[in-house]
Amino acid sequence: MLTVEADAGRVERRLANGDLSCPLCDGRLGPWGWARRRALRGLAGSTLPLMPRRARCSGCLVTHVLLPVVALLRRADLAEVIGRALVAKAAGAGVRAIAAGLGRHPDTVRGWLRRFDARAEQVRVWFTGLLVDVAPDPVVPSVSKSAFADAVAAVVGAVAAVSARWPQLGEVPVWSAASAASGGRLLSPDWP
Repeated sequence: MLTVEADAGRVERRLANGDLSCPLCDGRLGPWGWARRRALRGLAGSTLPLMPRRARCSGCLVTHVLLPVVALLRRADLAEVIGRALVAKAAGAGVRAIAAGLGRHPDTVRGWLRRFDARAEQVRVWFTGLLVDVAPDPVVPSVSKSAFADAVAAVVGAVAAVSARWPQLGEVPVWSAASAASGGRLLSPDWP
């Protein structure tokens, strides 16, 4: 699995030109069909139809799903929606209030929050490391009331540092950037 930009046409051009590299061996990726069609849930009842591209490495012959940065691996909701839940929890909101505000079932939101909370310290360390590596004069977020809130602050801080370092990337939404930085695995048990 490899995260790519959300513009499917640009991903196709990059695949055709051989501009995407295999994350396992640095071989060149080429088109290799499609993953299962799905619709990701957005805010206010919106959906994003998605059929991720598959690519095959010319070197190791492994296939990879090219996951757009607006998505997280094995999640039915956009990264932006999940990110809003994480920010609300870091600010002290409860599961039911967050779920009602997002129009999601409380069990769904509870699952996101538990998964993030279970590895909050690892996420905080990883994104703080990214912030320190990228920022010319890093300002590490101060310790707050919980490890969860510290991890969310580290994600936001790292994305701000990346945006300041490479302004030519344009305005990248925080949770799309977090998805890209984590390879779409922000809520996956095997990351970081």
